[in-house]
Amino acid sequence: MSEHSEVVIAALNRAPGFESVSAIDCKITRLGGLTNLVHLVETGDHKIIVRIPGEGTEEYIDRKVEIANANAAFRAGVSAKVIWADAASGIMISKAIEGIETMTPALFRTREGSPARAGRTLAKLHGSGETFAFRFELFSMIDDYLKILATRDVELPEGYHDIVAAAEPVKAALAANPSDLAPCHCDPLCENFLDDGEKMWIVDWEYSGMNDPLWDVGDLSVEAGMDEAQEMAFMRAYFGGSPTASQHGRVVIYKAMCDLLWTLWGLIQHADKNPAEDFWAYATERFDRCKNLMNDPSFADHVEAVQKGD
Repeated sequence: MSEHSEVVIAALNRAPGFESVSAIDCKITRLGGLTNLVHLVETGDHKIIVRIPGEGTEEYIDRKVEIANANAAFRAGVSAKVIWADAASGIMISKAIEGIETMTPALFRTREGSPARAGRTLAKLHGSGETFAFRFELFSMIDDYLKILATRDVELPEGYHDIVAAAEPVKAALAANPSDLAPCHCDPLCENFLDDGEKMWIVDWEYSGMNDPLWDVGDLSVEAGMDEAQEMAFMRAYFGGSPTASQHGRVVIYKAMCDLLWTLWGLIQHADKNPAEDFWAYATERFDRCKNLMNDPSFADHVEAVQKGD
């Protein structure tokens, strides 16, 4: 039984059909989550995910947007059905997907065919025709996170603003060859992918919005720590064949840019004393990886390929 059982049951009781469920009727298991309380509740014939948002997340997450996009992702056939959600409290209750493994970087390396399954699922989402609420604006979000950090007692990693300035050619290349927007997850942590061996499912739509779809591809490659062969299998499944130079370049660009953005997110968690992990180490590791990629001589070639387009 989880130490949060009372809170979880109180949240579940708000959902139609589950008003009378008590802790004694359930098996409650704490699941992962860096900022939220997430639990699997098994009661009778039902297996349900109860998500209670972390303190302070309302400052940078719009729950109305999340609920709308979670429902759209279900319609797209890539996510769980939302049973009940409340924008005011941020509580979301969803149907559990059975027979799955919650992915990790290690499982992406060892679970045969998983990069390709993830690629096909992302392609299904991006090509679904659904329209997500919110527009994920990378460089605006960087500015917004910097504004939040300006209200916190925390230092940026040395050289952060230099790297932001060095990203200007990237910004120009993306503007010169803009992509059609698609419904995107925008925060594709490995743990947000659930694998049943035949298909990947995606959960957690807190940061989702309309975006350049190759953001999801680049970001997941980083999160999963894919090597060159895995990344190519991932991209071939996603594109239905080998990527063009511009497509590959866009993926590489977003591998750097996701680390740039999530560095700031990690610093916010560090400043807010989120106990889920060492967020200073998280932020500095991501920043160092971003610097190394942007300083690689091949990075400029990828930027040029995006600038030229196909």
